[in-house]
Amino acid sequence: MAEPISQAEAKLHLKVDGNDDNDLIDSLIVAARQVCEANTWRGLVPNGAAVEKFDSWPATCFRLKDAPLISVTSIAYIDANGDSQTMSSDDYDVDTTTEPGQITLAYGATWPSARSQHHAITITYVSGYEAATDVPDAIKAAMKLLIGTWYDNRESVVVGQRLSAMTMPHAVELLLSTQTLRNFYGIQ
Repeated sequence: MAEPISQAEAKLHLKVDGNDDNDLIDSLIVAARQVCEANTWRGLVPNGAAVEKFDSWPATCFRLKDAPLISVTSIAYIDANGDSQTMSSDDYDVDTTTEPGQITLAYGATWPSARSQHHAITITYVSGYEAATDVPDAIKAAMKLLIGTWYDNRESVVVGQRLSAMTMPHAVELLLSTQTLRNFYGIQ
């Protein structure tokens, strides 16, 4: 899986010419991606198979947490007898253009009867940007800032004129705030 920022891009940003720190830079790229994913609720690389569980069928549509939605693998549910069933893909429509991605009933279809229990419905899906070139520039810029900050400050406490714990740079927060889906769900 290709990261949104290549090692060469990171080294250019860091102004690093040699290869001595390649392993460190690679690990910082992964860490920066993970921080950006957690703060935006976006998968920056395809996740393979995400799973979300629901207690009941929705009134209008399922809105999946991870974006962008690539495809839905399956919708499984526990029927009234307690048996696991898989819904036919002909009975639902997948909207991969909306963020967050949505699943609605197909025309003329109805949600099947599901047992009234916690996590009765399981949706398995693939999300993330399929190519590094699809990742928004604001997120890539935030990743570069994080990589640079961590490369220059390799400890959790930075000693300067005052002792202070390292926090996320304000510029990173601003860049990511333009890309987050957390606000869609009312989470600050």
